[in-house]
Amino acid sequence: MIDVDSIYTTMMEIGQWVSSDNYSGRIVKISNAFVFKGPVYNYSRDFPFVWDEFNLPVRYGSDMDLAKEIVVRIASEELSDYVARSISEWKGVVAKYYIEDAEVEPTLAITLTDNWAQFNLRYIVDYKKRRYTKNLLHERIGKEIEATNGKVQLASATFEIVRIPTVDVTTTGNTNAEA
Repeated sequence: MIDVDSIYTTMMEIGQWVSSDNYSGRIVKISNAFVFKGPVYNYSRDFPFVWDEFNLPVRYGSDMDLAKEIVVRIASEELSDYVARSISEWKGVVAKYYIEDAEVEPTLAITLTDNWAQFNLRYIVDYKKRRYTKNLLHERIGKEIEATNGKVQLASATFEIVRIPTVDVTTTGNTNAEA
């Protein structure tokens, strides 16, 4: 938010033609009458952190324990400052709004799909550093996976022909072509 007066609220636009929660560069004036008719999403008022997540498709046949170790270790290293700073802030939100306590440590959930093991990393991050942090995690995890020399491989939505079925062709009758 940039400014609030008796008639308008002035804000920097977030999203629209950019794909992340970064400023687009446009300044938006909204009538206060409009603001009070719908929800207002605030990233920073009571809790300056958000939960974010990303999915990592790991190819079947990979060393799954090694893949888990890489993701959890890097997440713990990179996110420890956010976790430490968010704990007391979150306790304040829980006390103020009487809500259920939530996990602020990074968590990893694995789902087995038809094509790969989907690693879903959920973590807490400063709302202003969401994009930067996601990029950092992707870079570090990608480099570590590459350094496994094929023990862990990322999956993709490409097709792999595993086996071509045997086709038995039998001909009967006259094999001479008639003119």
